[in-house]
Amino acid sequence: MSKELYKRVFVIVCDSMGIGHAEDAALFGDEGANTIGHICEAKDGLNVINMEGLGLGNLGDFKGIHPIAHPLGTTATLKEVSNGKDTMTGHWEMMGLKVTKPFKTFTDTGFPEEFIKLFEEKTGRKCLGNYAESGTKILDDLGEKQLETGDWIVYTSADSVFQIAANEEIIPLEELYEACHIARELLMDERWKVGRVIARPFVGRKKGEFKRTPNRHDYALKPFGKTVLNSLKDAGLDVVGVGKIPDIFVDEGITKGIHTVSNKDGMEKTIELAKEDHHGLIFVNLVDFDAVYGHRRNAIGYGDAIEEFDAQLSDLMAAINDDDLIMITADHGNDPTWKGTDHTREHVPLLIYSKSLHHPKNLGLLESYAVIGATIADNFNVENPGIGESILKELERDA
Repeated sequence: MSKELYKRVFVIVCDSMGIGHAEDAALFGDEGANTIGHICEAKDGLNVINMEGLGLGNLGDFKGIHPIAHPLGTTATLKEVSNGKDTMTGHWEMMGLKVTKPFKTFTDTGFPEEFIKLFEEKTGRKCLGNYAESGTKILDDLGEKQLETGDWIVYTSADSVFQIAANEEIIPLEELYEACHIARELLMDERWKVGRVIARPFVGRKKGEFKRTPNRHDYALKPFGKTVLNSLKDAGLDVVGVGKIPDIFVDEGITKGIHTVSNKDGMEKTIELAKEDHHGLIFVNLVDFDAVYGHRRNAIGYGDAIEEFDAQLSDLMAAINDDDLIMITADHGNDPTWKGTDHTREHVPLLIYSKSLHHPKNLGLLESYAVIGATIADNFNVENPGIGESILKELERDA
């Protein structure tokens, strides 16, 4: 199309909010996983009147979320085609990159001694931990020991990450961030190449009282190719990254980054952005679903967070203009009732809303999360440098 249908597109990633196992889930040990479905069962239904009205209940059998004959939104189920089920893989695919080689993980073994020794030498501090663990439990396990020794707490998870926890009361944030830069450089070695290094600052003086602060920072690999974000930025359009979006893309294609401290804060800042004048993409990640509830296997808390998001969604829907488009999706699953603490290989929802959307419909199962980026590129008449087929023709506006 030669003329923009929408002046602004809001993409909101409800991090890990999958809607049922993918066809290849058995290859990942996830056959039967269903993040939203199992949360609905745990909570005996969810009160999500806005997402229900957009058609969420048309995408699966979710207890308490009803299918709608004439929904306000156009909906689809998206299938991941990349090899993986992590944050970077999902977001990169949304914007056109197909990841064929999964990022390295050290879940079962911890990081090799050779790497740990190099990290200790270059940072001047020893390491505690070096195993896969919950980010809150490891603070209870080792937080007091760090206060005694000043050693780093390092750990990993089922994700491709090297995480460094440091008590802000004894290790300055600047030193923690510098250690992360050192680790990122060392972890460019193909033997140890992980997707992200994460600074995990915390405070507290004894077990049970340690608490992570909002000063987390991610040091990710740069995308291996050009994405739709680069095309938008090169065309002079706004690309506002809210939450950890700038970290996931290492600021590639981002024109402005906005830090958030919670899902609620992320939505409040997105609603404020809707009241400002922008031309382009507002790309939002709401990480609490995944980090606070999914990985900690807290189905009730996850469900409460979905309901809180849904309540705020009505404010965003009211704040947008007639020529704005909202796309709500996820980057993978993280079924809080599933075994272990890993992400789950699932399809994700796509809920699309505009005040002027013409004839909303259910588009069924679509190939690749990259539908999102391809549609955005099509709308703004910029190059889609990667995979993905646009559905812009399905999103006509009322005259």
